[in-house]
Amino acid sequence: MDWDKLRIFHAVADVGSLTHAGDKLNLSQSAVSRQVRGLEESLNTILFHRHARGLILTEQGELLFDATRSMTKRLDTASARIRDSEEEVFGELRVTTTTGFGTLWLSPRLPKLYEQYPDLKVDLMLEERVLDLPMREADVAIRMKEPSQADLIRKKLMMIRMCLYATPDYLAENGTPKGIEQIVNHRLICQNTASNQVGAGLNLVQHLMTYEIRSTLTVNNYYGVLQGVLNNLGIGVLPDYVTEDFPDLVQVLPDLESADVPVFLAYPEELRHSQRVSAFKDFVQEEIISYRKQLRDKKKL
Repeated sequence: MDWDKLRIFHAVADVGSLTHAGDKLNLSQSAVSRQVRGLEESLNTILFHRHARGLILTEQGELLFDATRSMTKRLDTASARIRDSEEEVFGELRVTTTTGFGTLWLSPRLPKLYEQYPDLKVDLMLEERVLDLPMREADVAIRMKEPSQADLIRKKLMMIRMCLYATPDYLAENGTPKGIEQIVNHRLICQNTASNQVGAGLNLVQHLMTYEIRSTLTVNNYYGVLQGVLNNLGIGVLPDYVTEDFPDLVQVLPDLESADVPVFLAYPEELRHSQRVSAFKDFVQEEIISYRKQLRDKKKL
């Protein structure tokens, strides 16, 4: 099969439109259409159903798209390894982690990474879905459980817990609960029990929900929970790492915490020698060391 035709087919299948694929490839719609039609003729099959609202892959088209998607990922991997310099850190690095950790912990620290490596291009993908690292959906993952995928290098970064927090202003106005039975007099801010979240956090929320809490605000990520807490809406269930950047938050009912949650960094074995991955890994580990030191110093006070 003609590689150029396959490349154009992949672009069309990816966006579902001859026009958009042409824009992406800097080709006219008619040129894209001719290449797709030529590929269909060489394979003696139909790859797309034509509809007024766009193109839909046929069963044969789906088979070919799976193949070109795999080829594209492998080519991206090869390109990344070739471009990795032994002395410089540059190019794109695709990092995936949860919305909560990415917005509350990682993003505020990225300026330090860019200070060291101004030519780095970080593509930060925040979602609860576990991306497939061996298939190059991302280069590096930070997850709240040990990855189960094969052929990954993984490192435990730290342990975190979900705790209850409120602002001093909220507690001054509404009082500080002395026991869990008093939580019913407060608004609880937490993740919805139907949303994707770590098991330890879910167990804590479910336990709190067994009490007749008068009012709740549920959000599908910890960033939203934090915003509710900072705006004095109630007492929130949040990961304990938020106290590093929001030291004024007061932990409520400190004996009531979730079980430990491990945080892992993982990347494919084939990126072991990637300078971009090594730079990011070292940066995260240095920030974790700083975080742990701050926790130890806080406990001594």
